[in-house]
Amino acid sequence: MNAHEMRTLPRSGLKLTALGLGCSQLGGLYRSMSSADATALVEAAWSAGLRYFDTAPYYGYTLSERRVGQALAARERGAFTLSSKVGRLMRPDASVRPGDDGWAEPLSFRPVFDYSYSGIMRSYEDTQQRLGMPRIDILYVHDIGAMTHGDRHAHYWDQLVAGGGFRALAELRAGGEVRAIGLGVNEWEVAADAMNEAPLDAILLAGRYTLLEQTALEPLLDDCARLGTAIVVGGVFNSGVLAGNGKFNYGDAPAEVVEKVRRLSTLCERFDVALPAAALQFPFAHPAVISCVVGARSVAQLQQNIAWLEQRVPAGFWAALGNEGLIAANAPVPEGDA
Repeated sequence: MNAHEMRTLPRSGLKLTALGLGCSQLGGLYRSMSSADATALVEAAWSAGLRYFDTAPYYGYTLSERRVGQALAARERGAFTLSSKVGRLMRPDASVRPGDDGWAEPLSFRPVFDYSYSGIMRSYEDTQQRLGMPRIDILYVHDIGAMTHGDRHAHYWDQLVAGGGFRALAELRAGGEVRAIGLGVNEWEVAADAMNEAPLDAILLAGRYTLLEQTALEPLLDDCARLGTAIVVGGVFNSGVLAGNGKFNYGDAPAEVVEKVRRLSTLCERFDVALPAAALQFPFAHPAVISCVVGARSVAQLQQNIAWLEQRVPAGFWAALGNEGLIAANAPVPEGDA
């Protein structure tokens, strides 16, 4: 597979490259990134043929959106696909400090959850201003669900359903201001619930359909394939444990996860396959998966991600995954090389 291969969202006709650049690191996730390095990263992605960029107001407390807008400002607007997110309003707050929510150098804005009609509309308009662009192609509802909100989930879900949040998204799509709507979440259950409330074009699902974990396979991914709702896979390394950093779901990996990664690594060594390469390629075998969004801290890391996606993997490796019980029995696998 080529990273720059164009793939189409079934409902909207929007085209995404197989690999998209996730722009949380441009917001300084865990460590700072200079403006010059942020621009260089976007330029390197462009030079490699990547044409899908994903950001959010939350990343760096608006820093990522500003940097993405600046880096893409000189590009023809129709030449790339851009997604951002709604669900948080960013309010000026002088008390913001480095390290808040993991952002190394956040700007002085504090996130306030708001999934209501007015909140969605205001968030969208604010994003347009920060990006300096009149159109965002895909608008995702960000971090709705119990993983983020705990016992407040019902309150925010009500904002989205009864409070008009989904209606705002539908109006923006119907009016042509956005081409596609969906969710950007870390849990598949809320995505399945959302599909019962609104016709979603895409779901950016982080960490729940990976080489390590296929909990979203049934019913979500299979339903998406049937209904034409595209899956954009995020968190393909499960917070980094599949790339060697020992983290899982934003914390230290538990013993059972470490053991499964060890078994996967042993199999990879047998077939001379890089574990991150297998992790990047595996989700694409499912017909619902259109693109994979991966962040990078440097041009070198971006180039490594591209190389992993394009590495040749033998068919025997994919067969062995199933034979050794390392993936769900009904999970599709890439064809691989003979």
